[in-house]
Amino acid sequence: MNLKSPFFEKTQHSTRVFHDEESAIKKLSTQLLSLLPAQKDRPIVFVCIGTDRSTGDSLGPLVGTKLNEKKVSSFHIFGTLEEPVHAVNLKETLKHIQKLFPNPFIIGIDACLGRMKSVGSASLGIGPVKPGAGVNKELPPVGDIHITGVVNVSGFMEFFVLQNTRLHLVMCIADLIAKSIETVHNEREKEFNNSSVYQPVRHYKQ
Repeated sequence: MNLKSPFFEKTQHSTRVFHDEESAIKKLSTQLLSLLPAQKDRPIVFVCIGTDRSTGDSLGPLVGTKLNEKKVSSFHIFGTLEEPVHAVNLKETLKHIQKLFPNPFIIGIDACLGRMKSVGSASLGIGPVKPGAGVNKELPPVGDIHITGVVNVSGFMEFFVLQNTRLHLVMCIADLIAKSIETVHNEREKEFNNSSVYQPVRHYKQ
């Protein structure tokens, strides 16, 4: 879980949509598609960060689990409810990814706390996500780009706030992110339907 800074919200090439916004999936997927590398042979890896032991911090594993169910076979997924990627194993997971894939393009997915007006939104931006910042943990940054969901308000007793975040809201944001990624996957499959580069590897146990 990270903190959403006012600076990020105004960063160039960033996109923010709310889970109940009309055309939210189209907006988020269109921007994500535009940021992915054009090379067919560059592995696309999603690192879904978080833990199911905290409602607010379960966004990443929920997205990873939903992506596995959607069978986005040309993308590689790390972090699910069954096998979460969190503070304990994040560094090792990133090392493992670098060993598995040549020059991977990594998308970090994580929950965050932010302003009241941003709660319920998902943001996509260039650069890594910084997991652990919201609860004062020093963890490596993750991703060439990142997707974050604002699950609650920052500013006071962040750990307690995460524990008392509504699961319904987290599920709604996770649905938005997962469906947007599925849309991107399908669009890329249409474009590369004659390619044999992608391998049907979706989830890696630690």
